[in-house]
Amino acid sequence: MRPVTILTSLAITLLPSMALAADLDGKTFGVFWALPFAGILLSIALFPLLAPHFWEHHQGKIAAVWAVLILVPLTIFRGGDIAGSALAHTIAGEYVPFILLLLALFTTAGGILISGNIHGSPGMNTALLAIGALMASLIGTTGASMVMIRPVMRANDERIHNVHVIVFFIFLVSNIGGSLTPLGDPPLFLGFLRGVDFFWTTTHLFTETLLVGAILLGVFYLLDSWFYHRDEAFKARRDPTPDSPVKLHGLGNLALIGVIILAILMSAAWKPGVAFTVMGTPVEWQNLARDGIFVLVTLASLALTKKEFRERNGFTWGPILEVAKLFAGIFITMIPVLAMLKAGKDGAFAPLVALVTHPDGSPNNAAYFWMTGILSSFLDNAPTYLVFFELAGGDPATLMTKGAMTLAAVSLGAVFMGANSYIGNAPNFMVYAIARDGGVKMPSFFGYMLWSGAFLIPCFVLVTFIFFR
Repeated sequence: MRPVTILTSLAITLLPSMALAADLDGKTFGVFWALPFAGILLSIALFPLLAPHFWEHHQGKIAAVWAVLILVPLTIFRGGDIAGSALAHTIAGEYVPFILLLLALFTTAGGILISGNIHGSPGMNTALLAIGALMASLIGTTGASMVMIRPVMRANDERIHNVHVIVFFIFLVSNIGGSLTPLGDPPLFLGFLRGVDFFWTTTHLFTETLLVGAILLGVFYLLDSWFYHRDEAFKARRDPTPDSPVKLHGLGNLALIGVIILAILMSAAWKPGVAFTVMGTPVEWQNLARDGIFVLVTLASLALTKKEFRERNGFTWGPILEVAKLFAGIFITMIPVLAMLKAGKDGAFAPLVALVTHPDGSPNNAAYFWMTGILSSFLDNAPTYLVFFELAGGDPATLMTKGAMTLAAVSLGAVFMGANSYIGNAPNFMVYAIARDGGVKMPSFFGYMLWSGAFLIPCFVLVTFIFFR
């Protein structure tokens, strides 16, 4: 039986027609309820490294197993009504909007083709990384990475030393550049779904993002200049893709991305006060309209974009299908974890609450930044963000005002430190795979971490001393 069939069957079993909404009492859960959540995250982190072939063919089944290990005990020990209500809230209120946004951005970005080639000089490479970082907050880190990685590789394919270009590309385009809007990185969109204003991240994370981005671009320019002169001294090999005019194809997809942005803004501003319920979970009309627009944009992109553009981009459905399967398991296994976090000091995660809280009860923002970041480095940054969002209280109105620095610490930790390893953020490994297949001798998992440790960690220490002391 396929994983999606297993999950569908369980959903039908858990959703009796007369079920009423029922909140899970996190105070009654022991820490063992978090084991499936830890299990699926560790599976995502370790299987691609230890058993890549097995993981490639069975990741959906593995995610389904972890989901079953939550849904079945939840039904047995808490009852079908409560389990069904919790599942409905998770799927209808969070998972579906999350996946539909990623699908729309993935499809539209995959239809934008940059053809031609330019010479990868230090100035040009720095400009390309800056452009990619700016794009990341508009079309997502995954979208910007997929649009920009091949032009950047073509610009540097005659260089003897080009590994550092891809490494800094992952730093800036695949991670840090996506911190200014909910479109930029999945953690921030989850925050938006929880009630964080669309432009809150733009106004509250701008200074930190500008500081880290400027430092990394400056360091990259100096490093690339040094390697560039070494390449000239050793007579770089013949350029396999000679310089040619750069052209942008699939411009209609840029307009469709604009529609996605307008749909999100509409859902935040338009409040008709009309909703229907799915197993006790209210589905508001503005959110239903937003998600419907995401679907229409996806279909329009497929219909309007020439097949040739997607083929030349190397576009496949594999990455988004992988994300959809894995995040179904992640969202389901998080159900009791989030309930325990909501319980705060009365729940099983009381020791974790103590670590991020000063003796006087105020939040330790530096601890929030680093703990969110460290876990985002090795697990997935989207569920990690949700964990610490709930740990900080989970009330968006309070977090955006009195708790603004705490929310900023959680947001920056999740987005910035997703760059610390290949598995911290989805596009990291995608870029690694594309570059390796293109002939770039990318560093190993731990070799990459030497790069991130040398260039990213000092930036994050500086951010801590300036903003989160």
